[in-house]
Amino acid sequence: MKTISKKLMLSMFLIISIISITWLAVAANAVTLGVANSFAILAGSTVTNTGTTIIDGDLGLSPGTAATGFPPGVINNGIQHLNDAVAVQAQSDLVVAYNNAAGQSCDHYLTGQDLGGMVLTPGVYCFNSSAQLTGALTLDGQNNSNPIFIFQIGSTLTTASNSSIVLINSAQACNIFWQVGSSATLGTDTLFKGNILALTSITLNTRAGVDGRVLARNGAITLDTNIVNKAICAIPATLHVIKTVINTGGGTAVPSDFNIHVKNASNVDVASSPALGVGTPGTSYSLSPGTYTVSEDIDSHYTRTFAGWCDLNGSLTLAAGR
Repeated sequence: MKTISKKLMLSMFLIISIISITWLAVAANAVTLGVANSFAILAGSTVTNTGTTIIDGDLGLSPGTAATGFPPGVINNGIQHLNDAVAVQAQSDLVVAYNNAAGQSCDHYLTGQDLGGMVLTPGVYCFNSSAQLTGALTLDGQNNSNPIFIFQIGSTLTTASNSSIVLINSAQACNIFWQVGSSATLGTDTLFKGNILALTSITLNTRAGVDGRVLARNGAITLDTNIVNKAICAIPATLHVIKTVINTGGGTAVPSDFNIHVKNASNVDVASSPALGVGTPGTSYSLSPGTYTVSEDIDSHYTRTFAGWCDLNGSLTLAAGR
C-alpha cells in the first residue's frame, strides 16, 4: 500500500498596532473624570500640607482659595489652580463622575466586612455605611485589557496604618474608583491605589501614598509628608493572530481546523482564548502590556512555524501603546 505523507506548515503572523484606550465593561462601567483627570489633588474648601509632600499632577481648589504648605510640598508635572476657570470646571466634572460612580448597579454587597485579606475581581462593590481596610486588599484584573473597579461607600472610608492595595493581572490604579459618601482617611504608611471621590473631606496621614487621585467635592484635603501620583492608564495593544495553512502531500486542512491559544506570562489563556484559527485578517486580542505566547493544540502530523513579532517559540512582549 502506498502511503501518502502530509506535511503542514503553520505560519502565524503577529501584528501589533496602536489603538486608543477603550473601556472594557465587565460589571462596572467607565467613570469619566473630565477636566478633573489632570488633577492629583482637588479640594472644595482648603488644601493644607505639612512636610515634604510630593504631588505628581495638578493641584486644584474651588470654591476655596487657600492652599498652604507648598513649599515645603512640591508639585511635579502640574500647576496650582486656585478657584480659576480650570478648577471650577474640574469640580463640576467631579460632581458628574461622583454621581456616575454612585449610580451604578451593585454587584457585591460588603457592608460590615473589612477589605483586608480579600481578593476582588472587576465589578461594583457596595457598603451601605462605612468601609474599612486593615492589611492588604488584592484587586485581580483577570487579564482584561481595562478592568474597572468601583467601590460605593455610604459614609466613611478608613484605612489602618500600613495597609495596602495590591494590583495583579492587569488591574490598574487609573481604573479604580472609590466613591465616598462623606470623608476618607488613610492611615500612616498606607499604600493606596485608585481615585478617591469624596463628598466631603480627605485626610492622608503621615507617609500615606496614593497612586491615583485625591478628589474632594466640598471639604478640605489634609496632607502630611505624602506622595500622590496621578494614575495614567497604560494604552493596550491589539494583537492579531493570523493562521496560514500550507497543505502538501494531499492535505486539505483549513485554519479553522486548528485550536489557537494566546497565554499570558502565568501560562493562562487570555479572554477569548482558545479560539479556532482564522486566516487574514486573523483574530484580534486587546491586551495589556506584558509577555504572551501563541500556540496551538499539538498534532504530530503537522509542523508549525512562526513569523512576525514573535520568536521561534511563539513568545512576544507587548509594550504600552504598541
